Amino acid sequence: MKKIVLLIAFIALSVSCTDDITGLNVNTKNPTTTKSEFLFTSGQKALVDHMTSTSVNYNVFRLFAQQWTETTYPDESQYNITTRTIPDNHWAVLYRNVLTDLKAAKALLDAETPASPAETAVLNNKKAIVDIHMAYAYSILVDTFGDVPYTESNDIEGHPQPKYDDAKTIYKDLIARLTADANLLTATDSFGSADLIYGGNAAKWKKFANSLRLRLAVNLDDADHAYAASQITAAVTAGLIASNADNTNLQYLSAQPNTNPLYVDLVASGRHDFVPANTLVNKMNTLSDPRRAKYFTLAPDNTYKGGIYGTGNSYTNFSHVSATIESPTLPGTLFDYAEVEFLLAEAAAKGIAVGGTAESHYNAGITASMQNWGVDSADIATYLARTDVAYTTATGTYKQKIGEQAWLALYNRGFEAWTSYRRLDFPVLAAPAGAYNGLTSVPVRYSYPAKSQTLNTANVTAAITAIGGDNLTTKLFWDKF
Repeated sequence: MKKIVLLIAFIALSVSCTDDITGLNVNTKNPTTTKSEFLFTSGQKALVDHMTSTSVNYNVFRLFAQQWTETTYPDESQYNITTRTIPDNHWAVLYRNVLTDLKAAKALLDAETPASPAETAVLNNKKAIVDIHMAYAYSILVDTFGDVPYTESNDIEGHPQPKYDDAKTIYKDLIARLTADANLLTATDSFGSADLIYGGNAAKWKKFANSLRLRLAVNLDDADHAYAASQITAAVTAGLIASNADNTNLQYLSAQPNTNPLYVDLVASGRHDFVPANTLVNKMNTLSDPRRAKYFTLAPDNTYKGGIYGTGNSYTNFSHVSATIESPTLPGTLFDYAEVEFLLAEAAAKGIAVGGTAESHYNAGITASMQNWGVDSADIATYLARTDVAYTTATGTYKQKIGEQAWLALYNRGFEAWTSYRRLDFPVLAAPAGAYNGLTSVPVRYSYPAKSQTLNTANVTAAITAIGGDNLTTKLFWDKF
């Protein structure tokens, strides 16, 4: 009884010393407000992590591009993407982890009231940079699935079952957004250190926006040539990524959890699930490509030797990815100068006025890639002079010449290597024997997430009808030729 009386007295004393007890119900470890910078950083890092990772749970694009293959469990290189619900996971990361944070960051920015023209300029830069990230994320979704939620996406209260917008319409709207964003950016501050890629450098984000606009327009060309050509030339005029110094790199750190996701997947995990694929290694061997030593290790027989694509492979018998790629501090890249030059080469080959020729941009793309990987100038010159590399003497059409060299340059950037392959149909890649469900060709899209088909049946069904089927072989609107 004495203990109870004392406890009551203590509680009474505690309450009497406090004017407002409502704070007792506040969870200080779960804040109800945040800053736009925090949300932006979170969304940005989630985006780069996702595109950089090689997790077979959502990012199997290095496998689809046949740059890597698997060892013990070859399911994904045989195109089984349903067992691990890979489309669901890819979809969830982009919509839930990336776009949700970016949309929330934008809402906070929209609510700010700047006190001066200088603050207005900084605020506009922040809004534009957030929107550029959103445009990039939506472009990845379109390029993965086709028609996707866009105008009604990420609005659980207003549109719990969002409609799927036409992919081509989304593309054109993304180009319009990127154009407006680039025009809004000025040479003033933005996110500063909260921007893990460019440190708040608005001028570099302008170049990125224009380069992404270029990528979308080149993809779009076969579906709407006149419009695409006008957008390509406008993007060039506005200013593109112009050197490796402009590459859209997120610099990772040496200690987890801020290491490159590849370090987690390949080293920290203690697993040995991947080796370079023979499709890539054999091509580079044929060309005596000097990037081999940058991309791979030597196999036990002292040669560069890729695992047989689409089968189980003994990890110890083949080349491995290089120490550079396994480094925890390897940057994660959304866009690089080499890709810009190959896109320009493709546009020039189609007769679009981008300055220079298909050959000059082709050579610049190869050079940019090799310089980025630390290849010596003499080795670059030797490579460019090879008759099977030089633009005027290499085998095939411009699609083959550019497609094969872009594929080599886009190593370790699986999604864009896969996109380049889909657009140009080169290099020639074949489905492995024993591919999942009897597939006889390389997948050109992900199927729609199973969860979406269950929870948003009517809209998914309409999208499937609109794009011509929910198959891995159903071509996107820009991939018809």
